[in-house]
Amino acid sequence: MAWKQHIPNTLTAFNLIAGLVAITLILEGNLVMASLFIFIAALFDFLDGTAARLLDAHSELGKQLDSLADLVSFGVAPGMIMFQLLSAGCEGSCNMLERYHITPYFALLIPVCSAFRLAKFNIDLRQEEHFIGMPVPANAIFFASIPLILFYQSPQFSLIPLGFFTDFFSNSRVLAILTVLFSYLLVSDFHLFSMKFKRISWKGNEVRYIFLILAAIYLILFAVCAIPLIIATYFILSLFFQKRIAKSD
Repeated sequence: MAWKQHIPNTLTAFNLIAGLVAITLILEGNLVMASLFIFIAALFDFLDGTAARLLDAHSELGKQLDSLADLVSFGVAPGMIMFQLLSAGCEGSCNMLERYHITPYFALLIPVCSAFRLAKFNIDLRQEEHFIGMPVPANAIFFASIPLILFYQSPQFSLIPLGFFTDFFSNSRVLAILTVLFSYLLVSDFHLFSMKFKRISWKGNEVRYIFLILAAIYLILFAVCAIPLIIATYFILSLFFQKRIAKSD
């Protein structure tokens, strides 16, 4: 029935709205709330795909709409967050790239590479069961977690001291390197596993279960600081199981 297609498309629209709200908040200087709205957009992105599968409501319109929404929520919004963070690191710096305010423009790589990643996904039939290159939502979640870590990092939010994370993500040069590195990963040819379970057995899902177990441990130990660790672990596990992912999926 035609009405079924409107459900996932409506959820995609909410994804887009959350991304637009995030951008508005960034312009107002509220990076923490903007990051939270990127996470809300990621939730709607998950729900629209799930709804499309459950209702068998896949459509070319929905596919294109999803990519356009993702570019805003997971490309432009995190790119703007990194532009603001890198701009803050330019104040009083003696580094030439920062002194002349060049480093913040590295952040433009995020939306540009996200656009290429989304375009490739739409035309690459090999990515029905696994991903080639870092998924755009995962990349966005990594960068959206940084303002949360800088704001919320405190002993009461974790079982162990996490001052290292604050110092690490406060370094503008580290942020610039991470921006370039993750932008490259978006358009790379690395095979990364998806979280789609065809069956619940351990065999064939080893990498997925290992990832979920490690993610749970990270969240217990590191609270909000676990988010970039989870994304990094996702990539590292994918590298470790690279050949198996390429063959089995």
